[in-house]
Amino acid sequence: MSELINNREFRVETIKKILAQLHEGKTVEEVKSQFAEAFEGVSAEEISQAEQALVNEGMAVEEIQNLCDVHAEVFKGSIEEIHRGEEPSELPSHPANVLKAENRALENLMGEIKTASSQVLPDLLKNLYQGLDIHYKKKENLFFPYMEQYGISAPPKVMWGVDDEIRTMLKNVLKTAENGSLAEELQSAISETFVKIADMIFKEENILLGILLENLTVDEWKQIGEDSGDFGYCLIESPGKWTPEEEPAAERARNASDAMKTQRNEAGLIQLPTGSFTVQELTTILDTLPIDITFVGKDDTVRYFSQSSERIFHRTPSVIGRQVSNCHPPASVHIVEKLVEDFKNGIKDSEDFWIHLGDKFVLIRYFAVRGQGGDYLGVLEVTQNIAPIQKITGDKRLVSE
Repeated sequence: MSELINNREFRVETIKKILAQLHEGKTVEEVKSQFAEAFEGVSAEEISQAEQALVNEGMAVEEIQNLCDVHAEVFKGSIEEIHRGEEPSELPSHPANVLKAENRALENLMGEIKTASSQVLPDLLKNLYQGLDIHYKKKENLFFPYMEQYGISAPPKVMWGVDDEIRTMLKNVLKTAENGSLAEELQSAISETFVKIADMIFKEENILLGILLENLTVDEWKQIGEDSGDFGYCLIESPGKWTPEEEPAAERARNASDAMKTQRNEAGLIQLPTGSFTVQELTTILDTLPIDITFVGKDDTVRYFSQSSERIFHRTPSVIGRQVSNCHPPASVHIVEKLVEDFKNGIKDSEDFWIHLGDKFVLIRYFAVRGQGGDYLGVLEVTQNIAPIQKITGDKRLVSE
């Protein structure tokens, strides 16, 4: 029997059955005792595989998301540590270490909020929301793409959905505080939200990091570290650049390859029907345009994005090759999928959206890209802050001093 229990497939299958029972209505205590009888511990990878199997068998991501906290409660205290010679999450400036440092900062701020006066409470809650949003955006845009590349797609979707739930809850708490609602009502809302945030911290450090540390290469961690600065940091100072003790082999090979490409590009031009550019010229022109451009190919994967100095929505190199449906929160992904389908079927050629983001008024435009024969090539997303344009009045015919 012990050989059977140690069999990885058997363990994942057992975890899957336990999760399924939760969804059928069994209590945490009933399932937890069953879990304890079968296992001494469980790895983050096994939980991930079990959730993925449920999705593959037809269970909706939203259904798993609704009981995500229950899943964590069942396995809390039982998740095995992955033993390594040197724990990456303890290395200064390593992205795993940064994630944990940000979580400690979130916990400290939540502790401060619990005893704060009504005068300072709205500002503290606003700081918490802004920090949490940065923290979650990094997770969703830097960690999740790599997980998807390794075939781990269900846990990111579930976690992203819960992230959005927490964002909404915290926004509502902030509104309640700003409106001067009854102290009892406000404290109840704060308590409920903080429990949700604390549960997510547990999942990040005991499940998410376990999966990432088990799968990601040094090169991938290094890239995440380099891209993190584009988003900023959650309630902590910039940790500085993390550099592995030795340059990874893949990094050396890539540097050599880049050098060869540069030499070739310097000698050649990109020839277009109405002119030509060097790679540097074309890249700089696209990055100079006062708009953000993202191109999704006909296979529904992200192929290119521009890097203007005032990009509105964060993009990092890890998004290249990512399925466009995985680049959006679960709550809005159906809109994206329907739009792409309409473009492919020729029902639509474009679609516009506009939203307010702080002092920005953002126009988001989508265009079907078609060849000369009308064949579908992909989707072009063009984003621009049009707030300054809306303020234009009269005529301007002279050069500014």
